[in-house]
Amino acid sequence: MEGIEALAEEVRRLESDPHVRRLVEEQIAEFMEMSKKDSFAWFVELVYCLLTAYSSAEMGQRCVDALQERGAILDGSAEEVAETLREQGHRFAGRRADYIVAARRLAPTLKATITGFGASPEAREWLVGDVKGLGWKEASHFLRNVGYLDVAILDRHILSNLREHGLIPDSGGKGLTKRRYLEYERVLGRMADRLGMPLGKMDLYLWYRKTGKVLK
Repeated sequence: MEGIEALAEEVRRLESDPHVRRLVEEQIAEFMEMSKKDSFAWFVELVYCLLTAYSSAEMGQRCVDALQERGAILDGSAEEVAETLREQGHRFAGRRADYIVAARRLAPTLKATITGFGASPEAREWLVGDVKGLGWKEASHFLRNVGYLDVAILDRHILSNLREHGLIPDSGGKGLTKRRYLEYERVLGRMADRLGMPLGKMDLYLWYRKTGKVLK
Protein backbone atom coordinates (compact mmCIF):
# COMPACT_ATOMS: atom_id res chain seq x y z
CA MET A 1 0.00 0.00 0.00
CA GLU A 2 1.22 3.46 -0.90
CA GLY A 3 0.28 4.89 2.51
CA ILE A 4 2.22 2.19 4.36
CA GLU A 5 5.34 2.83 2.32
CA ALA A 6 5.05 6.61 2.75
CA LEU A 7 4.72 6.31 6.53
CA ALA A 8 7.49 3.71 6.67
CA GLU A 9 9.71 6.20 4.89
CA GLU A 10 8.95 8.76 7.60
CA VAL A 11 10.09 6.24 10.22
CA ARG A 12 13.27 5.52 8.24
CA ARG A 13 13.98 9.25 8.13
CA LEU A 14 13.62 9.54 11.90
CA GLU A 15 15.69 6.43 12.50
CA SER A 16 18.51 7.97 10.47
CA ASP A 17 18.63 10.92 12.87
CA PRO A 18 21.24 9.98 15.55
CA HIS A 19 19.49 12.03 18.25
CA VAL A 20 16.08 10.42 17.73
CA ARG A 21 17.55 6.95 17.33
CA ARG A 22 19.44 7.32 20.62
CA LEU A 23 16.25 8.40 22.44
CA VAL A 24 14.38 5.39 21.06
CA GLU A 25 17.17 2.92 21.83
CA GLU A 26 17.45 4.21 25.39
CA GLN A 27 13.72 3.77 25.90
CA ILE A 28 13.78 0.26 24.47
CA ALA A 29 16.65 -0.56 26.84
CA GLU A 30 14.46 0.62 29.75
CA PHE A 31 11.65 -1.70 28.65
CA MET A 32 14.02 -4.63 28.50
CA GLU A 33 15.41 -3.75 31.93
CA MET A 34 11.86 -3.62 33.30
CA SER A 35 11.26 -7.11 31.91
CA LYS A 36 13.83 -8.42 34.43
CA LYS A 37 12.26 -6.76 37.47
CA ASP A 38 9.93 -8.38 39.99
CA SER A 39 6.16 -8.62 40.05
CA PHE A 40 5.72 -5.57 42.26
CA ALA A 41 7.71 -3.41 39.81
CA TRP A 42 5.44 -4.71 37.05
CA PHE A 43 2.43 -3.75 39.18
CA VAL A 44 3.72 -0.18 39.46
CA GLU A 45 3.94 -0.15 35.65
CA LEU A 46 0.36 -1.41 35.49
CA VAL A 47 -0.72 1.46 37.75
CA TYR A 48 1.07 3.89 35.44
CA CYS A 49 -0.87 2.54 32.44
CA LEU A 50 -4.18 2.77 34.34
CA LEU A 51 -3.39 6.41 35.06
CA THR A 52 -2.48 7.38 31.49
CA ALA A 53 -5.90 6.32 30.12
CA TYR A 54 -7.80 9.44 28.95
CA SER A 55 -4.89 11.44 30.36
CA SER A 56 -1.22 11.71 29.38
CA ALA A 57 2.09 9.95 29.89
CA GLU A 58 3.37 12.93 31.87
CA MET A 59 0.33 12.94 34.17
CA GLY A 60 0.57 9.19 34.68
CA GLN A 61 4.21 9.39 35.72
CA ARG A 62 3.62 12.37 37.99
CA CYS A 63 0.83 10.50 39.78
CA VAL A 64 2.90 7.32 40.14
CA ASP A 65 5.79 9.33 41.61
CA ALA A 66 3.45 11.01 44.09
CA LEU A 67 1.84 7.70 45.10
CA GLN A 68 5.25 6.09 45.61
CA GLU A 69 6.49 9.03 47.67
CA ARG A 70 3.41 8.66 49.86
CA GLY A 71 3.69 4.86 50.06
CA ALA A 72 0.14 4.60 48.73
CA ILE A 73 0.43 2.35 45.65
CA LEU A 74 0.24 -0.89 47.62
CA ASP A 75 -0.98 0.28 51.03
CA GLY A 76 -2.98 3.50 50.74
CA SER A 77 -6.76 3.48 51.06
CA ALA A 78 -8.87 4.32 48.02
CA GLU A 79 -9.48 7.73 49.59
CA GLU A 80 -5.75 8.36 50.08
CA VAL A 81 -4.96 7.27 46.53
CA ALA A 82 -7.74 9.47 45.14
CA GLU A 83 -6.56 12.45 47.19
CA THR A 84 -3.00 12.00 45.88
CA LEU A 85 -4.23 11.83 42.28
CA ARG A 86 -6.44 14.87 42.83
CA GLU A 87 -3.48 16.84 44.17
CA GLN A 88 -1.62 16.07 40.93
CA GLY A 89 -4.57 17.27 38.86
CA HIS A 90 -5.81 13.92 37.53
CA ARG A 91 -9.31 14.38 36.06
CA PHE A 92 -10.58 10.94 37.10
CA ALA A 93 -9.02 10.61 40.54
CA GLY A 94 -11.83 8.68 42.24
CA ARG A 95 -12.36 6.14 39.49
CA ARG A 96 -8.64 5.53 38.94
CA ALA A 97 -8.13 5.10 42.69
CA ASP A 98 -10.80 2.39 42.69
CA TYR A 99 -9.10 0.63 39.75
CA ILE A 100 -5.69 0.72 41.46
CA VAL A 101 -7.01 -0.68 44.74
CA ALA A 102 -8.98 -3.41 42.91
CA ALA A 103 -5.88 -4.44 40.94
CA ARG A 104 -3.69 -4.87 44.04
CA ARG A 105 -4.74 -8.51 44.38
CA LEU A 106 -2.66 -9.17 41.24
CA ALA A 107 0.54 -7.52 42.45
CA PRO A 108 2.32 -10.60 43.92
CA THR A 109 1.63 -12.83 40.92
CA LEU A 110 1.29 -10.39 38.00
CA LYS A 111 4.63 -11.20 36.38
CA ALA A 112 4.22 -14.96 36.75
CA THR A 113 0.73 -14.77 35.27
CA ILE A 114 1.82 -12.69 32.26
CA THR A 115 4.94 -14.74 31.54
CA GLY A 116 2.90 -17.92 31.95
CA PHE A 117 0.96 -17.19 28.78
CA GLY A 118 2.31 -18.62 25.56
CA ALA A 119 2.34 -15.25 23.79
CA SER A 120 1.42 -11.61 24.27
CA PRO A 121 -2.04 -11.87 22.55
CA GLU A 122 -3.19 -14.30 25.25
CA ALA A 123 -1.70 -12.14 27.99
CA ARG A 124 -3.45 -9.08 26.57
CA GLU A 125 -6.81 -10.88 26.45
CA TRP A 126 -6.38 -11.76 30.12
CA LEU A 127 -5.43 -8.21 31.10
CA VAL A 128 -8.41 -6.67 29.32
CA GLY A 129 -10.76 -9.20 30.89
CA ASP A 130 -9.31 -9.27 34.39
CA VAL A 131 -8.07 -5.75 35.18
CA LYS A 132 -10.85 -3.22 35.63
CA GLY A 133 -10.05 0.02 33.82
CA LEU A 134 -7.65 -1.56 31.34
CA GLY A 135 -8.74 -1.50 27.69
CA TRP A 136 -6.91 -2.75 24.60
CA LYS A 137 -4.69 0.31 24.35
CA GLU A 138 -3.75 0.30 28.04
CA ALA A 139 -3.12 -3.46 28.11
CA SER A 140 -0.88 -3.11 25.05
CA HIS A 141 0.87 -0.15 26.67
CA PHE A 142 1.61 -2.19 29.78
CA LEU A 143 2.93 -5.18 27.84
CA ARG A 144 5.19 -3.00 25.72
CA ASN A 145 6.56 -1.27 28.82
CA VAL A 146 7.54 -4.60 30.40
CA GLY A 147 9.35 -5.78 27.30
CA TYR A 148 6.78 -7.22 24.89
CA LEU A 149 7.51 -5.39 21.65
CA ASP A 150 5.02 -7.21 19.42
CA VAL A 151 1.93 -5.14 20.30
CA ALA A 152 0.75 -1.71 19.12
CA ILE A 153 -0.38 1.10 21.41
CA LEU A 154 -3.14 2.76 19.40
CA ASP A 155 -3.30 6.12 21.13
CA ARG A 156 -4.43 9.33 19.42
CA HIS A 157 -0.94 10.13 18.11
CA ILE A 158 -0.50 6.74 16.43
CA LEU A 159 -4.02 6.88 15.01
CA SER A 160 -3.29 10.38 13.70
CA ASN A 161 -0.29 9.00 11.79
CA LEU A 162 -2.53 6.31 10.27
CA ARG A 163 -5.31 8.73 9.32
CA GLU A 164 -2.86 11.19 7.81
CA HIS A 165 -1.63 8.49 5.41
CA GLY A 166 -5.08 7.19 4.53
CA LEU A 167 -4.54 3.88 6.32
CA ILE A 168 -7.68 4.15 8.44
CA PRO A 169 -10.88 6.18 7.94
CA ASP A 170 -11.01 9.79 9.15
CA SER A 171 -13.32 8.62 11.91
CA GLY A 172 -11.03 5.66 12.74
CA GLY A 173 -10.03 5.44 16.39
CA LYS A 174 -13.21 6.70 18.01
CA GLY A 175 -14.46 4.01 20.38
CA LEU A 176 -12.15 1.24 19.21
CA THR A 177 -13.71 -2.21 19.47
CA LYS A 178 -11.54 -5.30 19.81
CA ARG A 179 -12.11 -6.13 16.13
CA ARG A 180 -11.09 -2.68 14.96
CA TYR A 181 -8.14 -2.50 17.34
CA LEU A 182 -6.72 -5.74 15.96
CA GLU A 183 -7.48 -4.63 12.39
CA TYR A 184 -5.49 -1.40 12.82
CA GLU A 185 -2.73 -3.27 14.63
CA ARG A 186 -2.40 -5.54 11.60
CA VAL A 187 -1.93 -2.46 9.38
CA LEU A 188 0.91 -1.33 11.63
CA GLY A 189 2.26 -4.88 11.64
CA ARG A 190 2.62 -4.83 7.86
CA MET A 191 4.56 -1.59 8.12
CA ALA A 192 6.76 -2.97 10.91
CA ASP A 193 7.53 -6.02 8.77
CA ARG A 194 8.52 -3.74 5.91
CA LEU A 195 10.87 -1.85 8.22
CA GLY A 196 12.24 -4.98 9.91
CA MET A 197 11.36 -3.36 13.24
CA PRO A 198 9.17 -4.59 16.12
CA LEU A 199 5.83 -2.84 16.61
CA GLY A 200 6.74 -1.56 20.06
CA LYS A 201 9.83 0.17 18.72
CA MET A 202 8.14 1.59 15.63
CA ASP A 203 5.48 3.04 17.93
CA LEU A 204 8.11 5.25 19.58
CA TYR A 205 9.18 6.71 16.23
CA LEU A 206 5.58 7.36 15.22
CA TRP A 207 4.89 8.96 18.60
CA TYR A 208 7.98 11.14 18.23
CA ARG A 209 6.80 12.19 14.77
CA LYS A 210 3.66 13.73 16.30
CA THR A 211 4.97 14.97 19.66
CA GLY A 212 8.71 15.55 19.32
CA LYS A 213 9.16 13.34 22.41
CA VAL A 214 10.02 9.75 23.26
CA LEU A 215 8.13 8.70 26.39
CA LYS A 216 7.09 5.34 27.72
